Amino acid sequence: MPRPLIGVTAYLEAARWGTWVREAVLSPPAYAQAVEKTGGAPVILPPLGTGGIDDYLRGLDGIVLAGGVEVDPATYGEARDDRVPEPQPHRDFFELALCRAAVEAGLPILAIDRGMHVLNVAQGGSLIRWLPDTVGHDRHAAAAPHALTVSVSSRLGKVYGDRAEIAFRHHQAINRLGADVLAVAWADDRIVEGIELRGHRFAVGVQWHPERGGDLGLFAALVEAAA
Repeated sequence: MPRPLIGVTAYLEAARWGTWVREAVLSPPAYAQAVEKTGGAPVILPPLGTGGIDDYLRGLDGIVLAGGVEVDPATYGEARDDRVPEPQPHRDFFELALCRAAVEAGLPILAIDRGMHVLNVAQGGSLIRWLPDTVGHDRHAAAAPHALTVSVSSRLGKVYGDRAEIAFRHHQAINRLGADVLAVAWADDRIVEGIELRGHRFAVGVQWHPERGGDLGLFAALVEAAA
């Protein structure tokens, strides 16, 4: 039985190898490794424009919306915050279009870190541009592990149960939930750390990086949904 093909979104930016400095498609190997270890076949998707999206959806069995630089606030109607790194409009344009098309097609989606924000914005939601201003502390910017409460009836709950412990730094978060987006995991200050789409067979977003740890249960769930 062939392995399901899982597309993984990627960076497009300057890189150095040998004596060369060229624009390159970049993807941390942990994403592809997690897909491969859980029974899928990873395919890296360069953000070169939207012309190939229909072909991707016909050929792929699932999508990983990977992490990266913050989504441009212009995509949800707000101004930039100077404390946030410069956005990458080409990647926003490609990934928002890809996400909307994948949702419409019912393709399984695992949205990680920035990818969770893409999923929410694609559904018409918005983001908190600088989290410490909203919550009054900077604990989300620390690397120390912290516990999450997880809805046991959610896809995340089927993997983690009612509690999860993560260690990941972020200074943005979900603000207004998009259409059919359900919050399914929360930090102790009620900041949303996990989401899923109502009525979709598998569309899950998490604020942390499950590909970096030893527990690849979320990737296994994605590959199972895509098989």
